[in-house]
Amino acid sequence: MATIKDVADATGLSRSTVSRVINRHPYVAKEKKLLVEEAMKQLGYTPNSLAQRLRKRKTETIAVIVPRIANPFFSQLVESMEMVAGEHNFQLVVCQTNNNKQRELKYLNLIKTKQVDGIILTSIDNDWEVIKEYTNYGPIIFCNEYDENAGVPTVKLDQFKGGYIGTTHLIERGYTKVACCCGFFNSSLTDDRIHGYRTALKERGLPFRDEWCRTNAFSIDDGKRILRDLMHLEEPPDAVFTGSDEVAAGMIKEAKQLGVVIPEEFGVLGFDDQPIAELMEPGITTIHQPVKEIGKKAMEIMLSYDSKPLNEIVELPLHLVVRGST
Repeated sequence: MATIKDVADATGLSRSTVSRVINRHPYVAKEKKLLVEEAMKQLGYTPNSLAQRLRKRKTETIAVIVPRIANPFFSQLVESMEMVAGEHNFQLVVCQTNNNKQRELKYLNLIKTKQVDGIILTSIDNDWEVIKEYTNYGPIIFCNEYDENAGVPTVKLDQFKGGYIGTTHLIERGYTKVACCCGFFNSSLTDDRIHGYRTALKERGLPFRDEWCRTNAFSIDDGKRILRDLMHLEEPPDAVFTGSDEVAAGMIKEAKQLGVVIPEEFGVLGFDDQPIAELMEPGITTIHQPVKEIGKKAMEIMLSYDSKPLNEIVELPLHLVVRGST
């Protein structure tokens, strides 16, 4: 079996030059490259792929950072990423932050220490200036969450549009006191949804009240708690635009406990169009996000990182799905 020394002897070049050609080093003269490739062909030399990966410190592993894997949106997102990665013999490491900044930094450090080849962030807990440092060690891609200041590939949806069309639907259904309940406080995604919500209210001359707008709501229990709080206000709303179907489901369940009739007395609109939206009674009117397409596209960009521009922005469509909760 031919060795790298045999190729060097056949070409009259040093082993280090032959190694640079094999490892696609950019600063090798074209004539030397052709000479090495011809010698490899004649000798039947095949590079040791494992040794190449070790030298390049390639792990064929991608880390996906999520806030809560129990959330069906993120579990579906990861599943679609894994299918694409598996087709290319890559594996995923799923890292759950529970919205903790220090945990996010711990997982970002995986790329710095070369334990993974790239990181996909589906949520953002730290400021971009903190995350930016880690782009020096490998590709980082934003998926779902985004930051306008970040010069990294991003797969996103028009969250302003989601907030706008959702709130507009509630108003067109006859609700005049519309509350808003979204996720991460002070994130671009949440800010854009609330902006869409407020724009729809303003265009139709309806009031915005601070006490009707809640953030940091993610789960069914959060939905229950916030619905109780809203109903106990001096002037409660008559509908709510939420940031997830889980939260919307919690509100519907709590409304039944409180004797509030959905949708006649109170309208509930979700976000994501997860299976729970169709299974609830009544079914949840929601904003459909193409979850599988989001994950698939993000992983495709990651795996073709070497040939893609570093600031690629992909925006996928969303739309309203009307069910019985409005």
